[in-house]
Amino acid sequence: MDQVLAPRVRSLKHETIREYVRGLVAQEEPGTPAPSERELVHRFGVARMTVRQALDALVVEGLLERIPGRGTFVARPRRRATPVLSFTDDAVRRGKVADSQTLVSRREAASESVAKALGISEGDAVIYWRRLRTVDGAPTCVVDAWLNEILLPGFLHSPLPASLYDELGARGLRPTWAEDIINVGPSVLDEAALLEVPREALVVRGQRRAFAGEVIVEVSRAAWRTDRFQLRLQLGTTD
Repeated sequence: MDQVLAPRVRSLKHETIREYVRGLVAQEEPGTPAPSERELVHRFGVARMTVRQALDALVVEGLLERIPGRGTFVARPRRRATPVLSFTDDAVRRGKVADSQTLVSRREAASESVAKALGISEGDAVIYWRRLRTVDGAPTCVVDAWLNEILLPGFLHSPLPASLYDELGARGLRPTWAEDIINVGPSVLDEAALLEVPREALVVRGQRRAFAGEVIVEVSRAAWRTDRFQLRLQLGTTD
């Protein structure tokens, strides 16, 4: 039982420390020292690795920066990369209502390609979740997601969440960055019927590998109706 609960306990400690540090430095001037790892280890009674993971997440966000030989400090403002948004986040940002219909949810053995993408071994247990996503009630995309079961104990034994990223966030695993591949191709299998488009109609295809820090938390693929797909990017340097 301890082995099952340990990842959840660690993620809660990591999240608690991360939000504590965020609250301390949120209004501080750039260059202000962040609490030291030693101070946080002593305050929370956790391993240094747990503290480092919490600080790493804030460095990835751009709230903190590490200066070799000096320490960790409040970062200078920088141009922000396009945030990693969930389907629900994107809809809300556009003033629309997102919803979903679960088509398949099950535990299965990871195939070779899924295992490689998730950074696990072939045959390891994964969660497969297929959904039809809608915006303002209109079918918009079909999403197939694979999740590492070890990171999400009890996921399939509870009501499935409306937003995967909100659920990951509650477990201290909300994606902080992602690798996306976007292209266009004909619809296949039952996609056309689900999306209410002609058979073999062109759809926008997206593949994503999402990370929380350096932990791979989601591998997914999606097929979008071309008339309901929007891609927003913020381009520029980070200097």
